[in-house]
Amino acid sequence: MSQRDTAKKLEDKLRRIKIVIFDLDGILTDAHVWWASEEVGFNRTFCIYDGYGMKLLMKAGLKVGVITGGNSVSVQKRVEQLGLNFCYAGNEDKREAFLDVLRRYEVDASEVLYMGDELFDIPLLKKAGFSATVPNTCDEVIAVVDYVTKRESGKGCAREVIDLVRYAQGIFPENEDF
Repeated sequence: MSQRDTAKKLEDKLRRIKIVIFDLDGILTDAHVWWASEEVGFNRTFCIYDGYGMKLLMKAGLKVGVITGGNSVSVQKRVEQLGLNFCYAGNEDKREAFLDVLRRYEVDASEVLYMGDELFDIPLLKKAGFSATVPNTCDEVIAVVDYVTKRESGKGCAREVIDLVRYAQGIFPENEDF
């Protein structure tokens, strides 16, 4: 099934989305970290396709951010580089951050897409209007989501979900002539 066909099938839920929230480690990264130094902490690699997709959503007026249990210079720098609307980092209990996003942007949970991959993401995955994860996570997470990506952690999986939102909401980059 193509991305457009999948988006069509899930269109009712995807059309309502106003806020897109990603877990960071295991979604925006390949779930690997390496130690750099005391000042830098853990380093991560990010997929450029995911970042461009986030910028497309923000340009279309959606709010995009991160709720992550991890925190380091690499997390903060990537969030700043992308100009994300919000970042909650450093707490595995993500429920209060999720509720703060709902209050801050005055939306219902049904208008939020959450993508996570770990057991502590399950409360948010169950609460969000649309939930997604990666195929290389545990069975308990896969059991509660609306969508499991074809792409694995850190390899464009977020962009795959972003494209579902784009197709359902008619968000396409402008074709500029040179």
